[in-house]
Amino acid sequence: MRYALRRLGFFILTLWVAITLNFLLPRLMPGNPALAMMAKFHNQGVTPQTLHTLEILFGVNSHQSLIGQYFGYLHQIVTFNFGTSLDEYPASVTSVIGSAIWWTVGLVGITTVLAFILGTGLGIVSAWRRGGKLDSIVPPTFVITSAIPYFWVAMVLVLIFALTLHWFPSQGGYYVTTDTPGFNLTFFQDVVNHAFLPAFALLITTIGTWILTMRNTMITTLAEDYVRMARAKGLPSWRIMLDYAARNAILPNLTGFAMSLGFVVSGAILIEYVFNYPGVGYMLLQAVSGEDYPLMQGLFLLITVTVLFAILLADILTAILDPRTRAAR
Repeated sequence: MRYALRRLGFFILTLWVAITLNFLLPRLMPGNPALAMMAKFHNQGVTPQTLHTLEILFGVNSHQSLIGQYFGYLHQIVTFNFGTSLDEYPASVTSVIGSAIWWTVGLVGITTVLAFILGTGLGIVSAWRRGGKLDSIVPPTFVITSAIPYFWVAMVLVLIFALTLHWFPSQGGYYVTTDTPGFNLTFFQDVVNHAFLPAFALLITTIGTWILTMRNTMITTLAEDYVRMARAKGLPSWRIMLDYAARNAILPNLTGFAMSLGFVVSGAILIEYVFNYPGVGYMLLQAVSGEDYPLMQGLFLLITVTVLFAILLADILTAILDPRTRAAR
């Protein structure tokens, strides 16, 4: 309990620092979101009253003190009101992010889970059959693919399977041929068809990390005395591999998996850009290029909070699975 309270206190402190930085950084950047908004309309009909109204709308009221703006910003966070998006005006930042986050979670989240399951399983089998054919082929192959930039893999997949073979479309899940999204088989097939290539690009470039980590940890665990004792007792090989070796060797992978889930929300910017996929990463890129300060602020806060929650979850998971960490801390 004491360990959990310490970690929770550290989480709250870090969250407050992140929120404060998220408030200060956009206000330290050159430019004014209200002026950027009016510039898109060639500053037609701009009056001081109009500019002042837009500044209040975008949360950068220059006539209010920084402390006042800060407490107003904290109130916005508590009420989940992050202002109005410049690029999607007059849509709120919350609704704009909500329209993109499910695309990212569906693409990056499912791919992360698949990469973890497949990579961990292959790492276990490769370590158990160390020196065999599987161990000689699978880990080196996927380690090489993990070293290749995933946006380059994405472009190669587009060239081969979309532009040459015409098996898949070259653009992402948003540009589906179904006019009305809904919970039906036609829309589901259309989304999967558009999301397959970006998901496959992410999978083959991330699975190697899980394979290599699990294999190396598993090999170290197989040399432990309790594994030798299990073999001396004549226990079945599958039970030794899973209950004695893999169960104790999987802790680093589980911790890394919990943390990687936190980065799911941030999306894969370059992958989403290559496939024009309407996820959070692509939206963040558009917000930066379009000087959409309220949307940037909302996205940065969402990504930061998600990563912090993932780190807290990883700490708690480590403490539960390995009591030695609680004693050491």
